[in-house]
Amino acid sequence: MSKSLIEHAYDFVSSSETQVPFSKIWEYVKNAAGLSEEVANTKAGQFFTNMMLDGRFVTLGENEWDLRSRHTFDKVHIDMKDVYNEDDIPSDDLEEENERRSEEAEFDEETNFDSNEEDGDNSSSESDF
Repeated sequence: MSKSLIEHAYDFVSSSETQVPFSKIWEYVKNAAGLSEEVANTKAGQFFTNMMLDGRFVTLGENEWDLRSRHTFDKVHIDMKDVYNEDDIPSDDLEEENERRSEEAEFDEETNFDSNEEDGDNSSSESDF
């Protein structure tokens, strides 16, 4: 049974003593798996996503990767408060956006109901003739 692309990546990064650029990982994986350039081009995006989702790997910035087990939690943990903070969005804007969406939903419901009534009236009047 042949190895998956992500297993090839794990073998390569494990054998490296330092963090590795994604381009080198991908080059190794393509060669180890025997992928043609055409096939490799179709698989590159999915492979990158798989690395992001695989808990064994961690990105260290500048597209450098390593094994998560080699780094302390504090070094590789991303606090989501640093990425997104509701305080960054004025509460007035949030309230206005929620209000606008609610009004649009009500309008859509009324419009759909009215258009169905009109369709019903037209079809019944046509059948009377």
